[in-house]
Amino acid sequence: MKFICSNLAMLALVASTIPSLAGWEGVNPRNCTWCHGTSAQGYAPAPQLAGQKPLYMETQLRSFRAHTRDNPFSKLYMWAAAENLSFDQSRYLVLHFAALPSKPAKDGNQQKLVAGRTLFEDGDPDANTAACAVCHGPDAQGIRDIPRLAGLSYYYLRRKLKQWREGYHATAKSPMPEIARQLSRDQIEAVASYLSFVK
Repeated sequence: MKFICSNLAMLALVASTIPSLAGWEGVNPRNCTWCHGTSAQGYAPAPQLAGQKPLYMETQLRSFRAHTRDNPFSKLYMWAAAENLSFDQSRYLVLHFAALPSKPAKDGNQQKLVAGRTLFEDGDPDANTAACAVCHGPDAQGIRDIPRLAGLSYYYLRRKLKQWREGYHATAKSPMPEIARQLSRDQIEAVASYLSFVK
């Protein structure tokens, strides 16, 4: 009896420390894959979640609940989807998707890859625009709550950059709103194309 109680106590302790066991009640990752794809690789309208930074995804879920991520698709789909998620449920989903392998979308314009890579790595000295790599990392893998951009769909990235320029996410921290406003249409096309091919 003592052996059984000891094992049960150990199982309870382990379960309490693993989000995938302790916080899953009432949430199913398959609900997310209706829009983000069966393997969470994303589509043009909905971003890839596989391999994304956990802290970034947690921040975005909070933004959806607070209605500060205010672009049209967020309002239409994600505000309601995130509204009733508990902290444990959010954490479970975030860790689940972060652990999935990601694949590059490769849907950008291949003729713009060199220009996009230059902008990503070096910025635009003439416009005093910082290089994307400064915040998102040299391989676009993201850092802490700064998202991984590598392999995201060209169409998704292009739309997001345009939305920054249009004033969506007005409460977002600097420097993204300022940088997006400095980018020309051709620069947006180039950097979004390049990132869609990065592994």
